[in-house]
Amino acid sequence: MNLDKPLLMLVTSASEMGENQPTGLWLEEFAVPYLLFKENKIPVVVASPKGGRIPVDPNSAPDDSKKEAWAEAVDVLQNTRELEMVWEDHFAGVFVPGGHGAMFDMPDNPLVAAVMERTWAQGGLLGAVCHGPAALVGLRDEQGAPLVQNKTVACFTNSEEREVGLDEVMPFLLASRLEDLGAQLDLADDFAAHAVTDGKLVTGQNPQSSHVVAEAVINQLYSE
Repeated sequence: MNLDKPLLMLVTSASEMGENQPTGLWLEEFAVPYLLFKENKIPVVVASPKGGRIPVDPNSAPDDSKKEAWAEAVDVLQNTRELEMVWEDHFAGVFVPGGHGAMFDMPDNPLVAAVMERTWAQGGLLGAVCHGPAALVGLRDEQGAPLVQNKTVACFTNSEEREVGLDEVMPFLLASRLEDLGAQLDLADDFAAHAVTDGKLVTGQNPQSSHVVAEAVINQLYSE
């Protein structure tokens, strides 16, 4: 089975946080879904706010057992499309992997909002994992309300953020911001794999959720 429109994987271009601390994309959250999507014959476009090579959080570098398995995904990240060049295209959905970089260049980004709101209004899927739901905080539905209002979502928890020691570095706590916007949080134990599907909105809690959230996106795309 083939989809007639591709899935947009939208990844962060942000490489720093706080006092020049390196950050970027959390590789597992891209590599695992990307490879599953390709395995399931889902056409994929990979784009980022700035295009080009994607900064990868050094803490997410693959060990020797994953380097070969993830090689294709890593190669794709060397030359991504610039979001400005593709946001007007038609997509079956938009999937946003996390990494702390997403907290800095996904919220309040007009083109991120434009492509995601447009895809949603056209009946497409929105998916995100870990800090990827930061892309949801600026979105509005066709009535002007926060898109996440009354939606059930998962994301990196406040306690997970404190556990990794970055709660004071982030511009906001993602779980708190989504809840303030009216989202209903569905969170599992810290660092447990957990994905939530609420209609065409699919979210995952943390890096450990990369596989289950990708499976949920695939199920949703092929349930049409």
